[in-house]
Amino acid sequence: MSNTIGKDARSYRLTNIDFLRGLVIVIMALDHVRDFFNSGALSDPMNQPDVPASLYVTRWVTHFCAPTFIFLAGTSAGLMIARKTPGELGSFLWKRGLWLIFVEVAIITTAQTFSPLGMEEFGGALFVILQVIWAIGMCMVLLAAAQFMGPRLCLYLGLLIVIAHNALDPLWPTPVMESGDASFWAFLFYQGSILVGPVFILIIYPVFAWFGVMLLGFGSAFIFEKEPRERDALLLKIGLISVAVFIVLRASNFYGDANTWQVQEQGAVASILDFMNVSKYPPSLMFLLATLGPMAILCSRADRLGGWVKDTLVMFGRVPFAFYVAHVYLIHLLAMGFGVIQGYSADLFMTGYLFFPEDYGTGLTGVYLVWVLVIALLYPLCKWMAGVKQRRKDWWLSYL
Repeated sequence: MSNTIGKDARSYRLTNIDFLRGLVIVIMALDHVRDFFNSGALSDPMNQPDVPASLYVTRWVTHFCAPTFIFLAGTSAGLMIARKTPGELGSFLWKRGLWLIFVEVAIITTAQTFSPLGMEEFGGALFVILQVIWAIGMCMVLLAAAQFMGPRLCLYLGLLIVIAHNALDPLWPTPVMESGDASFWAFLFYQGSILVGPVFILIIYPVFAWFGVMLLGFGSAFIFEKEPRERDALLLKIGLISVAVFIVLRASNFYGDANTWQVQEQGAVASILDFMNVSKYPPSLMFLLATLGPMAILCSRADRLGGWVKDTLVMFGRVPFAFYVAHVYLIHLLAMGFGVIQGYSADLFMTGYLFFPEDYGTGLTGVYLVWVLVIALLYPLCKWMAGVKQRRKDWWLSYL
């Protein structure tokens, strides 16, 4: 997969940002392949006490995806200040945010279930699952208003939300995802499900903490406007400090994650796995330090990388929307085909992956093979779309 990255027609694009986007969306595809193909699929295998380290790590590395996406979405919005007035930026953000929410509800949920008219497992109710695209969209709608405060105040507010939101943890109920009786506050603060008439809404990504991440990204855009050497030095410093703070705070169990850790009887490896099992839904302070810190370090080194791997990741990073929508449909279709090969009826896969036949699936090696196949199959589409974006400046390309 050789690829030559030319200058994008939209001159504000930065290669290191696109590289990070491409890297995390490829990693995200691994997590979704695991969901749809792993034998006895578990939504979060890290919570299983006897999970193999290989499966744990496969799941854990995907933690980098959502915070990086949402932070960089805020950063991209912050970089637009140089060419848009606050009114123009606000208009763009709320429109794009509503578009992404629609995509999550109507397009991505359908890709997840292949049952747009209702799911038998939820009594025939129309099923909507609110995940990362919903979170990005809703955060953009909120940022459309917040950006009038200016980048500096947005940065401070983002820091306050990220640091302090775990103080609210005792207020929220333990999630019962299948009950349908969560309150409105679940949309903002905790996982839950709500039955609204004939619609069953599953809230995976409550918005409040993620909005803090987007505000951080928006307020940090000035870093990416600096000269490369100064920018990279600052990113490296921020990343190292974040990792150090994570280690100290996590070791103390003092604050920052409702899921505390302890030394395990099984030994050092089990203790390390417990130490790193931080809360993603919503993202705890520990989760964000452990993910955004290393990604800042990697971003500071990105310009030193080269070769076809980097070029390919940059290309994927320039078309994350096309990749995301296409990869969910492709993975579900491949899972259906694999199920038929295993002897199951195709209609058993017209549902969410948690309801696939009990004995369906493959081991972790098979998951990685399917992941590579998915990336290879998506490459031509993404390369074509990246070429369109590289050559043209049409307004609608900003929504894709």
